[in-house]
Amino acid sequence: MSYDDFDGAVEEPVQVELGDTESMLEEVIHMIASAPNVPLSSTPRIDRDHVVGLLQDALAILPEEIRQARWMLKERTEFVQKTQREADEIVEAARAQAERMVQRTEVVRAAEARSRQVLEAGEADARRIKNELEDFLDQRLASFEILLDRITRQVSQGRERMRIAPVVEEEAIAPTRDATGATFFDHERTDLY
Repeated sequence: MSYDDFDGAVEEPVQVELGDTESMLEEVIHMIASAPNVPLSSTPRIDRDHVVGLLQDALAILPEEIRQARWMLKERTEFVQKTQREADEIVEAARAQAERMVQRTEVVRAAEARSRQVLEAGEADARRIKNELEDFLDQRLASFEILLDRITRQVSQGRERMRIAPVVEEEAIAPTRDATGATFFDHERTDLY
């Protein structure tokens, strides 16, 4: 029988009736309490046979009533234990659920922390690589600048030489005239080169 079998219905309370043993014992107590005293004594006068008979009848009935009471107590104890087990199972299930929720929360927190670490590491690497690339490009551009400066100077020097050289060449390549007055170029001259 489980908690669900009860459907929330409460049985009507059982009317408590005095057991036969209890009523017999009460009758004996009343008889002793109301018995007249023996003349010239404080000892009550009672019908011994009647009291002993009532006590024997009560003693005979007592085991059945005790057995019923023990059965009811055992049933009650079993019911209490059963409900306690069910309550313990419910509490354990709730603890397990709470623990799973906490673990999920911890897993999420750990994942978020790890993702932040990875993101920060990636950003730091990107900054480092960018700075290294900028330094590398600056060095390469500086070397190109130096090279271009040299080339520019060489070109300037070459152009400067070319400005001086054409004047000398014009004189050297000047046409010569023959006896008839015709001009011709002496291409066989070697002093020009």
